[in-house]
Amino acid sequence: MTTVALTIIMIVGAYLAGSVSSAVLVCKMRGLPDPRTEGSGNPGATNVLRIGGVSSAVLVLFFDMLKGAAPAYLAFRLGVDPIALGLIAISACLGHIFPVFFGFKGGKGVATAFGATAPIGHFLALYLVLTWVAIVFITRYSSFAAICTALLAPVYTWWLDDRFTIPVAMLSTLIVIRHRDNIKRLLKGEESKVSRKRRNKSC
Repeated sequence: MTTVALTIIMIVGAYLAGSVSSAVLVCKMRGLPDPRTEGSGNPGATNVLRIGGVSSAVLVLFFDMLKGAAPAYLAFRLGVDPIALGLIAISACLGHIFPVFFGFKGGKGVATAFGATAPIGHFLALYLVLTWVAIVFITRYSSFAAICTALLAPVYTWWLDDRFTIPVAMLSTLIVIRHRDNIKRLLKGEESKVSRKRRNKSC
């Protein structure tokens, strides 16, 4: 099989993997409202946190990251070049954002993009997660944390392994573009802060 054919197959496979909506499936299995019609309407971990609590959000986060990590790591092990690896990672994110199995209405792609950085090394993933958590803790804005983390990701990558700076920059650009509406709301002071839904307890 030629390198081009392998890359094309990996791109299609990554898109299909990304198209599996973890948020919708986890909510359905747990008897929660559809995240596409509840809360912010975004089928991602942050919205599931709002409507279903921490454990459901963690499950969504894990599977969303896995959707990006699995295709990217497989491509890395098969020796795909960095630019093609970037295209494969972007394809997984596009699957999450525009899922063919769920009416092309998906999430922001942040967790999937984080997962797609797995081949670069554990330190990059750690830095990205710590950056996101720190900014959310300080500001309570998940979208702002995602944007800042995306902007810092190519810098971290250049420092750790500059071979992958361009692929990560491609991912970061996609994430920032996907958050354009959030940027407008942040500038207007209308963006929602992170909060966890409190369920009423029976007396």
